[in-house]
Amino acid sequence: MIAQTYGDGVPLIAVHGFGVDHRIMLPLEDMAPDDGWRRVYLDLPWAEGASDTGAATPREVADAVLAEVREIAGGGPFAIIGNSFGAMVARHVAHELAAQCVGLATLAGAFELDRDKRSLPPREVVRHDEAVLELAGDARTEYAEMAVVHTERTLRGFERFVLPGIRGSNLRVLARLNATYTDAYSPERGAAGPFASPALHVFGRQDHVVGFADAFAFTGHYPRGAFVVLDGAGHNLHLEQPDTVGALVRDWLGRAAAHAAR
Repeated sequence: MIAQTYGDGVPLIAVHGFGVDHRIMLPLEDMAPDDGWRRVYLDLPWAEGASDTGAATPREVADAVLAEVREIAGGGPFAIIGNSFGAMVARHVAHELAAQCVGLATLAGAFELDRDKRSLPPREVVRHDEAVLELAGDARTEYAEMAVVHTERTLRGFERFVLPGIRGSNLRVLARLNATYTDAYSPERGAAGPFASPALHVFGRQDHVVGFADAFAFTGHYPRGAFVVLDGAGHNLHLEQPDTVGALVRDWLGRAAAHAAR
C-alpha cells in the first residue's frame, strides 16, 4: 500500500481519491515543510501496480488503510491528509486513532458518499481557454471534465499528477467498489466525540463532483478545524490554487506540530 516516502520525522500520511493514485498527492512535496515530517504516500487497491485486497465497500478500504497506518505509526503520533474519497478514509483513520492523530486535513473531501444526496454547485468553468484544451490533445476529455481553470500550468499538473493514475487504474476493482460507493459512511456520525486535534478542510467553490456545502454540517465536530472554500477552484483545487492551498497546508502542519509537542 505504501507507494513512496520522503523525509524523516513524524509520519504524514497522504491518501488519494477514487480512480486515481498517489501521484495526485505529490504536489504536497512543494507544500509541506522538508523537516519534521516523513511523507508517506499510499496507493489504494485500484492503483496501477497495487494489490487487489478484495475490499468490496468503502468501509473495507478505509479499514485496510487503518491497519496500514497502525503499522506505519506504531503507537506514535502521525498526521493524515486525504483527497476526495481519500478524505473519508483519512477521517475514519483519524477518528479511530484519535489519541495518536495530531492532525487531519482534507482536500476536496467527500463528506457525502451518496452521489444522489450531494449538494452540488452548477458546473462552471471560471477561466475557459480553447487553446489550452487543444494543447491537451488526447487528454482533453479527462482534463476538461474536472478543470475549472484552463491554463497551461493546470494542464501540465493534470498530465503529470492525475492522468497517469486515471489511465493506470484497475477498472475491475473500481467497478466492484463503485457498486457500493454510495453506501453512506460518515466517520463523524460513528465517532465517540469531536476530533480535538488541528484540522483543515479545503473545498473548491466550483467543485461539481463533491461540492462543499455538505461538509458544513460537521463544523461543530472539529473544534480546532478550519473550513475553507476557495473561489476559482474545482475538484483538483490543489492544482488550480497551489499557492493558497500550500499556505493553508503549511499553517495546518504548524498547528499539528505544536499540538504534538504539548
